[in-house]
Amino acid sequence: MAITSANQLELLQTAEAVAREKMIDPALVIEAMEESLARAAKSRYGAEMDIHVSIDRKTGRATFTRVRTVVEDDELENYQAEFTVEQAKQYMENPEVGQQLIEEVPPVEMGRIAAQSAKQVILQKIREAERDKQYEEFKDRVGTIINCVVKREEYGNVIVDMNPGEGILRRNEKIGRESYRPNERIRVYIKDVRREQRGPQIFLSRTAPEFMAELFKMEVPEIYDGIIEIKAVARDPGSRAKIAVISYDGSIDPVGACVGMRGSRVQAVVNELQGEKIDIIPWNDDQPTFLVNALQPAEVSKVVLDEEAGKIEVVVPEEQLSLAIGRRGQNVRLASQLTGLDIDIMTEEQESQRRQAEFELRTKLFMDNLDLDEFFAQLLVAEGFTSLEEVAYVEIDELLVIDGVDEDTASELQARARDVLEAKNKAALEAARALGVEDSLVEFEGLTPQMLEALAKDGVKTLEDFATCADWELAGGWTTVDGERVKDDGSLEPFEVSLEDAQNMIMTARVMLGWVDPAELEAEVEEDVAEEQEVEA
Repeated sequence: MAITSANQLELLQTAEAVAREKMIDPALVIEAMEESLARAAKSRYGAEMDIHVSIDRKTGRATFTRVRTVVEDDELENYQAEFTVEQAKQYMENPEVGQQLIEEVPPVEMGRIAAQSAKQVILQKIREAERDKQYEEFKDRVGTIINCVVKREEYGNVIVDMNPGEGILRRNEKIGRESYRPNERIRVYIKDVRREQRGPQIFLSRTAPEFMAELFKMEVPEIYDGIIEIKAVARDPGSRAKIAVISYDGSIDPVGACVGMRGSRVQAVVNELQGEKIDIIPWNDDQPTFLVNALQPAEVSKVVLDEEAGKIEVVVPEEQLSLAIGRRGQNVRLASQLTGLDIDIMTEEQESQRRQAEFELRTKLFMDNLDLDEFFAQLLVAEGFTSLEEVAYVEIDELLVIDGVDEDTASELQARARDVLEAKNKAALEAARALGVEDSLVEFEGLTPQMLEALAKDGVKTLEDFATCADWELAGGWTTVDGERVKDDGSLEPFEVSLEDAQNMIMTARVMLGWVDPAELEAEVEEDVAEEQEVEA
């Protein structure tokens, strides 16, 4: 097939027809044609030649050109597409490296194989253009709900028609045991859009907490208008969910607005989620108060919050325990997801027993180490003393408030406590050295002998070892795995080292080793402070 004047306009007409059918830019189709013609020309003139084809956007005339580039003598590799400065003088005046010589060459006769190859190139380019269009259309719609039509089911995953393109609703993103028939219309949440080799992949969900939040936004005008905000959502898809809301207008009840007249608004969401029961909870910035709300319908007697550990203890009456935990732990699990806290639920009797056990343990600590009788040790515990360090280094006036303790007795108590601590420190340091701890770590400020021993047991024996640690490896932390908070134990966690303390110690070690420039570190700190001030402003 030759590109003649008879079929030049056909190229443009074909390009426009294909572009209309596929709803893509006609220029992309013409570019694909140019590339396919150039590939066919290379098969005729030689694969090493640099052949370009340009199709006139008005007349459809295809111009074939050969491009040769001027290169240095020692860089000449492709004799068909490159030539030296000396060789270029035959074709141009004062040639320079990098200049190009463009010559028009005769159009090619396209045989059956070349025509088939050209067709494949054009189809490939069109597919790529369609994929790009689909990606651009949906990448900004992540986090929204769309209506789509079920096409088919593959290995438990549902393929839906999103017009244009397809999306995938994976088996684990369906509610319960949902099943769909072809051509059935469903609502889905666009969870992610990714570019992949086989084209853009649109991942959908009906189990994501955000899906419920978007459904409420559609049903409750106050949420859409920003008067009410959804602060947190926790779901056990198809079974039960908790959603925390707050109103920025004192005259509007956020819970009542979400429930609607006779429950009409929340019922619309429940119906879409296959009967999933929804608890609507008022948000509160005070975490203990919010947790009490989150554990509804159970009643809570007392809440003890450990902010540093992200843990909270909840005390409930005996008859409320099963209600607070819920069937298979569902209620407490959802409350934990909603608040982001690890919740430990116990009855009033269990709490009393635990406190009694702690009291007896501390009493025994003072009896064994300070050589005290039980009554005197109990007095110390009752006054709030929990460790030997507190007794040894507290202001003496705090010991004098205990009945029957004068200055001599207080001084004797502190002397005994310090002697015990020194003996323990000496034993811990000897144990750490026996485990291989080097002086570089022993001399590091802020680490006690007991800390050194704990580090050595975890394989941290030099300053270099210490400097390579992550903050959570020292202070401990929490990781969320499959929606559940999992505890990461830290080497120095028993010594109440916070994440911030761990970060500071690790950075100090890195500065001492020369791994970090103190000036750069100071500049980063100043930059962080400036950013915080901007945010506050």
